[in-house]
Amino acid sequence: MQKLAAWSVHIFTASGLLAGFMGLLAAVDGDYRMAMFWMLATLVIDGVDGTFARMANVQEVLPDVSGKQIDYVIDFFTYAILPAYLFWVAIDMPDTPRLLGSFAMLLSAAIYYGLEGMVSADGKHFVGFPVLWNMVVYVLIFVTPDLAWPLVLGFVVLLAVLHFVPILVPYPSRGGRWWVLTIVNTVAFIVLAAVNVWYYPEPVAWARWATLVTVVYYTVLTVMDTATVRRK
Repeated sequence: MQKLAAWSVHIFTASGLLAGFMGLLAAVDGDYRMAMFWMLATLVIDGVDGTFARMANVQEVLPDVSGKQIDYVIDFFTYAILPAYLFWVAIDMPDTPRLLGSFAMLLSAAIYYGLEGMVSADGKHFVGFPVLWNMVVYVLIFVTPDLAWPLVLGFVVLLAVLHFVPILVPYPSRGGRWWVLTIVNTVAFIVLAAVNVWYYPEPVAWARWATLVTVVYYTVLTVMDTATVRRK
């Protein structure tokens, strides 16, 4: 029974790849709304599978199966490849800068995954901007669709560079400064994402502005945590 539960958790984790593939099919069909819904589904799966893994004690029950490696495979597709493709097909800009933006996402993500120490010693922060291109593309398409393309490209390049700058980005599920508020902010971001995507392409002004507030919160927290560590 323990092995069945442990395998069920791994299969649940792997289902994130199926959701990502469905997102890719939707993006190929030009259904960006459905593509993003599938992308949000992968985010939810990735957010809760670790809790299920600890409940089922998968490391001890199935020591020869690495959930972390399964996660890496799925995450690279859903957090990098799929968003880079969605950026290519859905962002309105000339072909060359659009390709450069997709390349910046893929190259920075590939190298970032090869680095040691992507998470801080206390486990409460990502070191450098984490591979969250799915959420970046969500904001660009569904929250700030009218942003001028040079600003879009500049924003993408900046985040690609920040992969390799030792800033400390909050890891919401692992505690840290203002942890409860951070969890609330994270839940709000996901709920607002569902609202913005549901009503797309009709703009929902309050939901878009509220989304930007949640992004500003993470930015402020990153600056504060990074500055605190540097002072120490």
